[in-house]
Amino acid sequence: MTLKRNIIANYIGQLYVTLIGILLVPMYVKYMGAEAYGLVGFYAMLQALFMLLDMGLTPTMARETARFNGGAIDALSLRRLLRTLEGIFIGVAVLGAAVMIAAADSIASQWLKVEQLPQVEVRHAIMLMAVIVAIRWIDGLYRGAINGFERLVWLSGFNIAISTVRFVLVIPFFIFVGTSATLFFTYQAVIAVIELIWLIAQTYHLLPKVKERHIPWQWQPLRGVLKFSLSIAFTSAVWVLVTQTDKLILSNLLMLSDYAYFTLAVLVASVILIISGPVSGALLPRMTKMNAEGDEAGLIRLYRNATQMVAVIAIPAALVLAFFAEQVLWAWTGNADIAHKAAPVLTLYALGNGIMSLAAFPYYLQFAKGDLKLHLIGNALFVAIFIPLLIWATGKYGMVGAGYAWIIANLLPFIVWLPFVHRRFVKGLHTQWMLRDVISIMVLPVITLYILLQLIVWPKTQLLVTMYIVVVSFGLFMVAAISSSWVRDTIRQKWRVSVAR
Repeated sequence: MTLKRNIIANYIGQLYVTLIGILLVPMYVKYMGAEAYGLVGFYAMLQALFMLLDMGLTPTMARETARFNGGAIDALSLRRLLRTLEGIFIGVAVLGAAVMIAAADSIASQWLKVEQLPQVEVRHAIMLMAVIVAIRWIDGLYRGAINGFERLVWLSGFNIAISTVRFVLVIPFFIFVGTSATLFFTYQAVIAVIELIWLIAQTYHLLPKVKERHIPWQWQPLRGVLKFSLSIAFTSAVWVLVTQTDKLILSNLLMLSDYAYFTLAVLVASVILIISGPVSGALLPRMTKMNAEGDEAGLIRLYRNATQMVAVIAIPAALVLAFFAEQVLWAWTGNADIAHKAAPVLTLYALGNGIMSLAAFPYYLQFAKGDLKLHLIGNALFVAIFIPLLIWATGKYGMVGAGYAWIIANLLPFIVWLPFVHRRFVKGLHTQWMLRDVISIMVLPVITLYILLQLIVWPKTQLLVTMYIVVVSFGLFMVAAISSSWVRDTIRQKWRVSVAR
């Protein structure tokens, strides 16, 4: 299987799974109601928090499987590691699910602010969430193994199929069976079991054969990979804490229906990171290769060009979602009440995510150089700023306060920490990067946006509002593209080649 096919398959799968999950949310709200959808948002947060228990073991499984493919370990060692990790994953999953089930009554009656849903239904939904979260966490082990075998085309197709069943076919289930939260999570639990069985079958189909019929469970296989696992675990834990702490705190502070609006807004704002993400996925290995070859000039040129590419995409997206938040939400959901309540949160999180998409670049440079010390320090500082600020802001201003905390926590490192990181690795880079690769692309779109805000009179129909948003988005994208020296040079070079022919 070629690397190109694997990358394309991976992108297609990720894009489909993400977009289908976003696009169908208005249907869930329509059938389930805002309060029941708040439980869906709570479930998504629980699933993400459960990843804190992974301790880097899933990427370790992927790495060791890849090492087996490269001949670094033998088949028996791989089988023993899988058996060891299976025991750990199953044990943690059972314990975690048991704790959540035992706490279901307290969560339903004391943590969540429920107005209309019966307490018994909320309690049953939380119990089902516990089972689903535990099962889907175990999935990660087998996904890691399949990933290590480089069967990404199969895995992408599988993800698309399961996501279609999970997100799309639940709509007929709503229509013909029922729309209660308990029924929804029962459906999801059945799909989770099918998903796990399928992944186990595929993993064992790919595993090499060994003579031993029974491989006992033991700690020994884990000792050689523990250091790698823990180094991955720290970065993963920081990311989970950064992206989920606001959701955890607000699940207690907000009424469940308002929590649904918050979840909707954050979900839409995540589009900025989704559309810029594929660039970073392709950038890391190429920059690492250039650094290994000693091509410093080429590495910096690629780094700056990639920054401009992401800026051209992320800046217009952030501006549209931030300053036309209510129109975007209304065009998406068709619900004026949702649009009005969620718009302030979308504005703040869109701006914060726009900053984050650009602030991620120094990490790529550190990764390529093979020195993540400053990245770990930066993450620790980010958490030290964000968590206390978030707790104070959400307690005082609710979900809007969480949005302001998100902007401040992303903006401060961007202004203060990024110059330090750039100066540590490439002297003189930061000023050029900031002025020519970020600000120069930002200026014209911001001016254009200001003019549009004075001129646009929004229509009254959902279709026309959607068309206006598309046109405005495309216009700002074109303005940002024209502002990019990399885009202009690329167009100029292609023009010369076409004329020369």
